[in-house]
Amino acid sequence: MSDFFFDKLKEECGVFGVFGHQEASTLTQLGLFALQHRGQEACGIVSADGDDFTQIRRLGLVADNFDAKTLERLKGNSAIGHTRYSTAGRKSVREAQPFSVTCQHGKIAVCHNGNLPFAKQKRKELEKQGAIFNSTSDTETILHSIARTEADSAVEAIAKVLRETEGAFSLLFLTPEALIAVRDPRGFRPLVLGKLKNGAYVVGSETCAFDLIDAEYLREIEAGEMLVIDEKGLHSSRPFEEKPKSVCTFEHVYFSRPDSIIFGRSVNQSRHLMGRQLAKEHLVEADIVVPVPDSGVAAAIGYSAESGISFRQGIIRNHYIGRTFIEPSQTIRSFGVKLKLNPIKDLIEGNRVILVDDSIVRGTTSKKVVALVREAGAKEVHLRISCPPTISPCYYGVNTPVKEELIAARMSVEEVCETIGADSLGYLSMAGMLEATGMATDSVCVACWNGKYPTEIGNGSKDVR
Repeated sequence: MSDFFFDKLKEECGVFGVFGHQEASTLTQLGLFALQHRGQEACGIVSADGDDFTQIRRLGLVADNFDAKTLERLKGNSAIGHTRYSTAGRKSVREAQPFSVTCQHGKIAVCHNGNLPFAKQKRKELEKQGAIFNSTSDTETILHSIARTEADSAVEAIAKVLRETEGAFSLLFLTPEALIAVRDPRGFRPLVLGKLKNGAYVVGSETCAFDLIDAEYLREIEAGEMLVIDEKGLHSSRPFEEKPKSVCTFEHVYFSRPDSIIFGRSVNQSRHLMGRQLAKEHLVEADIVVPVPDSGVAAAIGYSAESGISFRQGIIRNHYIGRTFIEPSQTIRSFGVKLKLNPIKDLIEGNRVILVDDSIVRGTTSKKVVALVREAGAKEVHLRISCPPTISPCYYGVNTPVKEELIAARMSVEEVCETIGADSLGYLSMAGMLEATGMATDSVCVACWNGKYPTEIGNGSKDVR
């Protein structure tokens, strides 16, 4: 059963912050709820009342951990929050963010979306200097470094530390007086700015979080920008050396919600165009186009529109499944996948089916879904993937399997097709994907598809193919 739940790339984390609203913690809880897809292992909120912090961090989902009584404890007009997947470090409440410290620069809290490839090396240096860590998270190294940096203010210390930090980071810092949003110079991870009707500012990983609380989307936090929000308003600076942009294309392929605007473009539009392009590149005679829910829906609609083949919601997803089910001792074939997905037999039986999904990682789930559709009576099953073959792990905030576990890194397209049991398999080309997203080739990170990393990744190499 674990094959099903873990045979997807897991999105890094989600961050959300509010400054200047009497219900800051409640709005942060709602923002995190909208960003729950970005992390479901743990969540946390830190609020500030002008003098002190209140912090609550717990394992599990936002809705299960932040009820009205809990939120009453999080007093203050500013707050930051986090939803987490474990991209670096263990899975425990100690790893839950935001982290907070009291140091020479006062009280500082931080939450992080991304990953720092050199964090282990930096951690060892700090430990030799006497630093005591409470978690295994790479984010904690940032706080320790800030605490040890000579500077006139917390803002100056943050800028100094991050100037020397390589990797992917969209960070929110909270002090009793300010909310500070920082995006790394390459812009790997999204970070957006919004405004509430009362004039309070909000910052989050995706615009879908703004929609829930009726906040107006203003703009992206730009790559390499530090934005300080305090009682005097917005203060933007660019404390980092300029570097080539390397925004994560997988945000448009899979990670972000389709109702978000990411890197200045509608995610739904990108996925729809990916599906159209996929039909141009890998058309096959068939009777129906069926998405693997939910991530394959927009691309499947695009494939259907371009090909003229009927779109049908032939697989239903159970959205309420957890990870605690015990498989019966009398084994049910494909038990794990059946917990989450169930085919509509009268739509599939006797038809040639085009299955559309966003990606293939290990291949275990794809194999089970293809088998499920065949068992429902499909005459043929043709799998279409709305991105290129995934051949390399991510070091910028995605929980990716090691290279040896990625099926496309070990097999040709024909071998993958045979392994998963499809009649044919077609991946979207790199050029087709980038055209669909509207992103320039020289401004994106596509390392998971070509093995060429825009930074060193801890072994002195930018290429691990």
